[in-house]
Parts: sequence; C-alpha cells; structure tokens
Amino acid sequence: MEPTGEQIEAYRRDGFLVVEDWLPADEVERVRVHFHRCFEHQWETGLAPDEVNYDPATTPPNRTRQLCNVWKADRTLAATTLAERTAAFAAALADVPGLRLIQDNMIWKPPSGAALLCHQDAAYLPWLDPPNMTTCWMALDDTRADTGTIFYVRGSNGWPRAPLGGTFHAPEDWLAHVRASMPSGAELELVPIEVPAGGAAFHDGWTFHGSPPNERADAQRRSIISHMVSTTTRWGDGTPHPIYSRYRRPGEYELDGAFFPVMWDRAGRREPWLDAWCADAAPTAVGADPVAS
Repeated sequence: MEPTGEQIEAYRRDGFLVVEDWLPADEVERVRVHFHRCFEHQWETGLAPDEVNYDPATTPPNRTRQLCNVWKADRTLAATTLAERTAAFAAALADVPGLRLIQDNMIWKPPSGAALLCHQDAAYLPWLDPPNMTTCWMALDDTRADTGTIFYVRGSNGWPRAPLGGTFHAPEDWLAHVRASMPSGAELELVPIEVPAGGAAFHDGWTFHGSPPNERADAQRRSIISHMVSTTTRWGDGTPHPIYSRYRRPGEYELDGAFFPVMWDRAGRREPWLDAWCADAAPTAVGADPVAS
C-alpha cells in the first residue's frame, strides 16, 4: 500500500491523515481478544510490556488505561503494531528513508472515561537525536466525537515546537497546554477522528492531539498504536529516559534493533526475526467481542 499524492499533501499540510479502511475485520477481532488478555495482565510471551499503566484492582474506573510496548508481551498484537505495511505507508507520508518502532501503545478509554492531554508526541523524545515521530493510530471501535476519540489540531505541525507541559492522564483541562503553546494569530481548529473499527489515522510527531472525556456511559474507545521514528534517528546526549534508556549500549549511539526494530526501509531492510516472532503467536479462537461496546 502506498499513499496517493493527495494523501501525502494532506498529511504534510494538516499534520494528519485519516484512512477509514486500514485493518481488516478479522484482524480487528483478533486484536480485541488479545487486547483484553493483556489488560488482564496475561502476557502470552511471559514478558510484561515496558509500561503497565493499568491495574484492575487499583486504577480508578474512569481513568483511561494504557499499556506500552505490548509487542514484547503478545505476538498477535506484535503482528499489528510491527506490520511492514504500516511503516512503508507512514514513511512515504513523512518522507523518511525508513521507520523503526520506538514504542507501541494500547489505549482503552472506558465509558465516561477521563481525558488525555492535548500534546505533541515528539516533545516526549528529547533523549533521541533528532526528536521525531510518525504515528499510526488504529481504532478497535467505531469512534465518535462524543466517545472521547482522538482530536487533532489541524496545521499545528507547522507551529514552533513547544516544550512539555501539563498532566497527560486525566488533566483538568485537556486543552490548556495547547492553548498556552499556540503562536500568536494561530487558530485552534480541532478535528475529531470519527472512523469505523479498523480505521486509522496517521499523524506527525509535532501535531498537537489529545482526547476529551468520553461523554457516553454506554460506549468505550479502544485503540492500538504504532509510534515510529526515522531509521536515521540516534541516541541523544540529553537526559536519559528512565525506562527506554536501559536499552542503550554503553558508548553507542545507534538504536538497537532488538528493542527498537526496523519495520521497513527503502532498501528493503526489516529486522530478520520480526516475521517469525509475529508468526509464532498461538492460534486465537475469535468469537464475541470480550467487552461489547
């Protein structure tokens, strides 16, 4: 799959691109099953994700739930977040020679779930040189503006780069940081992403985005996300990341493909172990959605 010229133009102008038909229905169903297994802390590989921001016993019921780097914990989920098609399509949008996964996410906003801060992804990567990100956000439910879907600030990828600010989970005002960061004369044009399950949105690392509270008590919003960086990205000399810098080899600046795998590049490179890792997933009996919307 390759983006059209019109799609590339829209992505670079607006900072995002919506693709309504991205994941096939059978893949959405498989991902939903394994999505819920991971949120129940069932790790198919025996390895926990790098970040587990959800504990069923202690997390407030309205808090948006998050797991990071589930590809290490479940190979069915890895097949989606590490898909070659995603990196090839995104690299063409971003005009980079290739992309590697820096982190994947699973986000579960429950009925009446709290907001997530409107932020820029690349601002969270000062430990990389250069800070950058290209993201594919994939919906596992039909999304609507009132179910706490992701909102993009159109054109904000062209604004000056802002420092980190605000509280990411359950902020009092999910738009406070972007309003404080807007350049003089700019407009806050918010675009809700309303797609069917299996739809996707690609966005630039400097595009402001976030999600308001879920206004519905009868609907949830689940998504799986691939956060990618250019294959030219290296470790920076700044403050190390408290989690991901543990994967840096002493004295080296190259990102290690064992932990930040190359998904695709123009030379045809892809980590040679990726396809076998994803193919080793145990067969999944796909039936009813574990949590009905």
